[in-house]
This record gives sequence, structure tokens and C-alpha cells, in this order.
Amino acid sequence: MRIIYANNKIEKQCNNLKEATKLFGGDKRLAISLLARINAIEQADVIKDIIMMPTFRFHNLKGKLDGYFAIDVKTIRDKWRIILQPLDEEENVFDPCNIDEIADVVRIVEIREVSAHYE
Repeated sequence: MRIIYANNKIEKQCNNLKEATKLFGGDKRLAISLLARINAIEQADVIKDIIMMPTFRFHNLKGKLDGYFAIDVKTIRDKWRIILQPLDEEENVFDPCNIDEIADVVRIVEIREVSAHYE
């Protein structure tokens, strides 16, 4: 899959061990896991490949982040999540975004943020 980043800062955090470690307050374990998750997303053919991986705990978000999804950076016990949105081949948002219907065709995702969004 192809990844688009919401901005340069997020792209650096997701692709540079030093920046990722800084994001996690020096926790190199989380930084390595983030880079591994990004690699797994890049290696997937479609988003369904990510959805089917139970350790990623792919789940939809509600409220102001409706249409976005999250995966765990490391485990459910860690508060950190990668917030992403599936995009079509023209890099547009799916409307409506019914993941069950589009999981086999989504080849582009936008990563909005890496955050402790449950706090």
C-alpha cells in the first residue's frame, strides 16, 4: 500500500527512529514498533491485509474522527495509536466509508497522526 502523510512532521516521526523515539518520550521500544507497523502497512497489498492482523487491532473511530481508523502502535496496553484514513485511487476520501465494502480495494491510506488519542 501507499502511505500519504498529513504533514512532514508525521512523516518524519513514522520513518525516522530518532524522531519516533522523541515522539514517545525516549521509549525506543515504541519507536521500533511504530517503524515496524509503517513497514507492514507499506508491504500490504490492500487494507484488508492490515485488518486481518489481530495484533494491529484495527478499529474505527467515532465522533470528530468518524471515517478514520486506528491501529495499535505496539499493544492494546500502550496508549499510542496510528490514526489513518483509507483513500481511493484518486486520493479522495470514501464517502461513505464502509470498511467492510472497501477493504479489498483500498491501496492508499493517509496517516493523520500518531497519538495517545484516548487521553
